[in-house]
Amino acid sequence: MQALNFPKFSFRFKSNENKVSIFDEIRKKFIILQPEEWVRQHCIHYLIQEKKYPKSLINVEKELKVNNLNKRYDIVVYNPDGTIHLIVECKSYNVTIDQSTFDQIARYNMTLNASYLMVTNGINHYYCVMDFKNQGYNFLKELPAHK
Repeated sequence: MQALNFPKFSFRFKSNENKVSIFDEIRKKFIILQPEEWVRQHCIHYLIQEKKYPKSLINVEKELKVNNLNKRYDIVVYNPDGTIHLIVECKSYNVTIDQSTFDQIARYNMTLNASYLMVTNGINHYYCVMDFKNQGYNFLKELPAHK
């Protein structure tokens, strides 16, 4: 797999029928290793190990309804009160992040109302804080650590 722009993390792998799987600490199961999953797992480890978000506040790949359409978010980090602190949209390392990626996460956030957004393809990371008053978001240099 492609080297990513994240710190080095240790992962658990297994191989079955010529398919490699990676262990997801949040879902507590092995997931077939695809390029987007490689980015997602790095991001999960980044949130836990670098930004100190508790595993108990992280949710991965759940369905949500956006304009009556079923969609799936990649990663959500909750606040202790159950509100959503952060949404992360992960793309494969060979996908260029463009305006459509930000439009996608903004649509999700119309339903989820997260305070922060992160978009990553493993190479480039973008962090935003929501400005609900002006219905927009402002870019940040980095994601705030868990308090």
